[in-house]
Amino acid sequence: MIRRYGYNFALNLLCFLIPLYSSIHHHHYHHNDELGLYDCSRSRVLSSLKWTVKSERCRRGHLAKCVGAIQDTDCDADDEVYMRRSLEIARKAVGHTSPNPMVGCVIVKNGKIVGEGFHPKAGQPHAEVFALREAGDLAENATAYVSLEPCNHHGRTPPCTEALIKAKVKRVVIGMVDPNPIVASKGVQRLRDAGIDVTVRMEEDSCKKLNEAYIHQILTGKPLLTLRYSLSVNGCFVDQVGEGAADAGGYYSQLLQEYNAVLISPTSSSGEFEIPASKELGAKQPLWIILPNLDGSVNIPRITDATTEVVILTDKEATVAEKGIETVVVDQLSLGNILDYCKNQGLNSVLWDVRGELGVHEELLKEGIEQKLLQKYVVEMLPQWKDCQSGRWEAWFKSTAESLKLKSLQPRICGESVILEGNF
Repeated sequence: MIRRYGYNFALNLLCFLIPLYSSIHHHHYHHNDELGLYDCSRSRVLSSLKWTVKSERCRRGHLAKCVGAIQDTDCDADDEVYMRRSLEIARKAVGHTSPNPMVGCVIVKNGKIVGEGFHPKAGQPHAEVFALREAGDLAENATAYVSLEPCNHHGRTPPCTEALIKAKVKRVVIGMVDPNPIVASKGVQRLRDAGIDVTVRMEEDSCKKLNEAYIHQILTGKPLLTLRYSLSVNGCFVDQVGEGAADAGGYYSQLLQEYNAVLISPTSSSGEFEIPASKELGAKQPLWIILPNLDGSVNIPRITDATTEVVILTDKEATVAEKGIETVVVDQLSLGNILDYCKNQGLNSVLWDVRGELGVHEELLKEGIEQKLLQKYVVEMLPQWKDCQSGRWEAWFKSTAESLKLKSLQPRICGESVILEGNF
């Protein structure tokens, strides 16, 4: 329908949504290429940018913003360009680094990039190490751009601060300070103590956006939780995603790539439930956590990708004779316990995919709202009219949604659907 009627259909959908979500206090309709609000593929938006100093200077008019965390420092007009490049290459590891953050590093000397690197996954060398290896001797007196503060402690890998000092870099530009207490500002101070010029908080908002799940878990002790569901034009829950949404470049395929786990309770309304796989190139498939029905029964899904792991999470003893599916019994099937289980598995982010009727999700949703365990939401408005009767749970959900304070609403078009994203 959108293809036939263009943006008029999208505007009509938004006119329907605004009264439905009348509690939204802050509407921020940002035209932000980096978030890809007007393109289904955020990764394609980023990769399509031409990272040349000349084009970036023309686009930005020689403007740059930088803030020194500890002391005033001057920044070059090209600093934003190279920091954005470090963010772009950091995203190459999307979905692979948990519980670690995604980090990119760019080494620049005499106006040219001489080394690049990103952190591929937990346990492997950090971004700075790969970038310094590629730069070799050219790293001496060069500038290193790192999206996250270099570590200054011995973990599974040596401190990145020592690697930068040993390479004799002249300057380090850092996107954001690491909120992890064992790092926070210690890396910055170590570099400055070694006589290296350090600039901090370059493109900080973008750096925080990149690692919002990591930051949330460090600050709260729980994985970032996003609620996703589909609605028809007349406001009924729909047990499906839109055409093309699960294909490569579609928003749902990208969500499966970006989140470490997917929480779901398959319904029998659409027959056998098939677990989809992210179609993004190089995607690591998320862990699928299946919840039982209200009567304790479990709808066994069909796995389409051999690398997909599936866990049935229940508070009752259950035996599932299905190859490749594990059953985990918890004391109580609460949202808090589910998030604790994910954290113990080293998972930073969880996509809560509500399909069809709320069912077992109703009590969990109440808990999530009351205990403020929900951070984000993704709503897909499908171009269809569903003949449905508003039941008790639908009425409760709508009344609860009206009392929520939603913010940062960002609409975009994906195929024939309108996608709304924001924060609770």
